[in-house]
Amino acid sequence: MTIRVCLAGATGWAGSELASAMAGTSDIALVAAVARRTAGHTLGDVLGEPRLTCPVFASAAEALATPCDVLVEYTKPETAKHNILTALERGAHVVVGTSGLTDADYAEIDAAARTRKRGVLACGNFALTVVLLQRFAEMAAKLIPQWEIIDYAHDDKVDAPSGTVRELASRLSKVRASAPTVPIDQTVGPRETRGATMSGSQVHSIRLPGFA
Repeated sequence: MTIRVCLAGATGWAGSELASAMAGTSDIALVAAVARRTAGHTLGDVLGEPRLTCPVFASAAEALATPCDVLVEYTKPETAKHNILTALERGAHVVVGTSGLTDADYAEIDAAARTRKRGVLACGNFALTVVLLQRFAEMAAKLIPQWEIIDYAHDDKVDAPSGTVRELASRLSKVRASAPTVPIDQTVGPRETRGATMSGSQVHSIRLPGFA
C-alpha cells in the first residue's frame, strides 16, 4: 500500500530534506506540496530532484484538493493550525513538525481529530538524540529537585520557546515541578529576568546568530 502525502513547507530546510527522502521510498508518494513562493512549479524542478513530480501550491487548502492520506506540516506557527484543521476536515491524518503551537492550539486540534476520527502525531523534535535527552531529563527530575530550561535557537526563529522546550516542560511537569530555593514571586528586581514559568519549569529563550 502506498501512502499519499501532502507536504506543507516543502521547500524549507526541513521540508526539502524530507521531500528528497520521500523521493527514494517505494511506499510513500508525495502527491502535493505547499510553498507559497514557488507555487505553480513542479517540486522536482524547485529542489533539483526529478523523481518529485508533484505540483506546488500556494496554500494547504489548494494542495489538499488533491486526495491524500497524510498532511505533513512544516510551515510557520501562524499558519500551521489552520493547515492542520483543514487537513482534518478533508479526512487526512496529520504529522506536525512545526514549532510554536500552544497547548490551547493542540486542544482545539485534538477535538477536531477526535470528531473526524483521524490521527495527529505532533513531536517537538524528531531527532533521536533529542528524544533521548528528554527521557534522560525526566529520569534526572526524579532525583534532582531544581532545574531550569535554556532554549537556544537561531536569531530568526519567531516562536519562543521552541516546540521541543514546550514538550520538555510538559513532560517534566508529569514528574514534578521544579523547586527553586527562592520562589519566583519573591525575586528582588525585574521578575522578567527569571524567564517564563511553563508547566512548572523556568524557561529562558535565547535567539542569536550561530545557534541552530
